[in-house]
Order: sequence, then C-alpha cells, then structure tokens
Amino acid sequence: MSPMVLTKTRLFEGIWEGVLRYENDSGPDPKLDVTFQDKPVKGVDLTFLEKDQVWAVRIPLPPESLSDGVHTILVSDASSGERLDKITFIAGEALADDLRAELDLLRAELDMLKRAFRRHCVETM
Repeated sequence: MSPMVLTKTRLFEGIWEGVLRYENDSGPDPKLDVTFQDKPVKGVDLTFLEKDQVWAVRIPLPPESLSDGVHTILVSDASSGERLDKITFIAGEALADDLRAELDLLRAELDMLKRAFRRHCVETM
C-alpha cells in the first residue's frame, strides 16, 4: 500500500486538481505516473505547499480524451506503481442514454417550469 493519499479538490476548465499528502506526514518528493490509454499525460504539475505540507496536483485532461465514450486517466505512484486514483468521465453519444444525463435534463426542465410558473404568478397578481 502506498504511503501517499491523493484527494480530488475539483475539475475546472479541463484541469483536474487535487492534493497529495503522505499518511505519516513526511516522505521523499513524490513522482506520479499519469496515463491515458497507456500513454503519459503531458503537463502534470506537482507543487509543494509549504504552509499545508502537501503537494498540489494539477492534471490537464488530454484533448484526445475529450471524445465520445467513457474515458479513464490513471494516476499512480511512479516509485511503487500503485494506483492512487483514477479520473473517469463520460462524453458524447455514450452519455445519451445514461440515467445521470436524464436526471440532469429533468432538473433543467423543472428549473425552467419553476421560472415560468413564478413569472405567471407575478403577472396574474
């Protein structure tokens, strides 16, 4: 088991961001192996945050991963080979029949109906 813990903080503007820390609060500078379809992901950034004693991790989503289907990016400890995390996302046609997409569509339609109903109530008062 790797002594490192990787925690996602957000996915924003095509950059996955997280925090990497050692379980025992110390260790050598980490090295990550980030791959998509067995190829290294370019532009991975590890920055030590002195104040919090953790590393900020930034992983840009490769442009070739942004296509129809389910895609997974693997994040591993380069020294041990142990997987620390995976980034999985679904895009395009594979998403069309997904229940989560249907739920999101229903929420959007409900929001639209709520706005129309409120507008109607204001106009008829």
